[in-house]
Amino acid sequence: MFLVYRLPREPSAPRIALWRALRRLGALLVSDGLFALPHTPRNREHLQWLAATIREEQGTAAVWIAQPDSAATHREYVEMISAAVAAEYETVRREAAETGDDEGERKRALGRLRRQLRRIGSRDYFEVSSGRAAHEAVEGLANVEVTQ
Repeated sequence: MFLVYRLPREPSAPRIALWRALRRLGALLVSDGLFALPHTPRNREHLQWLAATIREEQGTAAVWIAQPDSAATHREYVEMISAAVAAEYETVRREAAETGDDEGERKRALGRLRRQLRRIGSRDYFEVSSGRAAHEAVEGLANVEVTQ
């Protein structure tokens, strides 16, 4: 699926809000004013809502249901979306591994990293393999016994 849009440069707040919303969805920037997402009912609803919001801000927008013209193009987009998600999972895994032994610090990190994993998981359309390692590292924080 694609969201094709044009939005006035000023004021900048609607452009920033749109960019943040697309980032939360895990959309792939294909070109200026063109974002791609896997076709799911949830993504379709989100993109339609964003298109309506863009029009309210005096912009133009359309949601396109499309499919790539080749398996190679499909793989390329899957790889780009997956690479972004894998990098986020790796950051979480690294943060979990670097969390100290202090019980308070561990509990705070556990809550924060679990929330991050939920957000990343909502964008993990292709079940990136590094997700398992990130989940295991975070849950490992819950199972650490501190010896005094």
